Amino acid sequence: MMLKNKVAIVTGGTRGIGLAVVKAFLAEGASVALFGSRPETVTKALEAIKAENPSASVMGLSPDLSDYASIEAAMKEVHSHFGKIDILANNAGVSARESIYDYDPAAFQSVMDLNVNSVFYCVKAVAPFMKEQGGGAIINTSSMVSLYGQPSGCSYPASKFAVNGLTKSLARELGKDNIRVNAVLPGVTRTDMVAALPTEMVERISATIPLGRVGEPEEVANAFVFLASDKASYITGALLSVDGATQV
Repeated sequence: MMLKNKVAIVTGGTRGIGLAVVKAFLAEGASVALFGSRPETVTKALEAIKAENPSASVMGLSPDLSDYASIEAAMKEVHSHFGKIDILANNAGVSARESIYDYDPAAFQSVMDLNVNSVFYCVKAVAPFMKEQGGGAIINTSSMVSLYGQPSGCSYPASKFAVNGLTKSLARELGKDNIRVNAVLPGVTRTDMVAALPTEMVERISATIPLGRVGEPEEVANAFVFLASDKASYITGALLSVDGATQV
């Protein structure tokens, strides 16, 4: 029970890595507020969690992560409901694959709005609560492409490079308030998107990974649990790769 009596918020918590993080936090004793993009996906995720764990201390909200006022209101609602906020997992995000020759500037801006601006908004909204209560832990979802780039969809690695910069800078700024800020950099992970790929494609991807397989969402979630816990009390500003030492 590494997170016993902690209260956590997980954005993008309705599926994939985010849902795995929600379940891992709950399993370690935390109360969790999951944020999703739409009320119906939030309801579906809550029903799935309750079916597995009827006593789970969990709530769901669907704030507009592109709007600071919406995020601020959601953070206040979580604080009012649970009485505190100890952990923020900034996991919501969107990927991109467009060639620069075909890339609509509006689509580029949309990726940056969700992947970068929402991280800033969420930290800005939650930091005062953490400061007042004496500290907290923030974990941002980055990506292995934040280190290596990718051959198309330049907005995605650019946004994750920015997340790394926010992580490093906010760790230095918020350290005096006992707020730790770290990032997890997943590699290829068996989310819905990867699960839908042909077997031969997954095998081809796996061949470039020294561990010989893609990662599981639960394995990425374990890194979030560690960084959120008191076991990581002297770790801040870290970029933790969970990618099987993927070769690029």
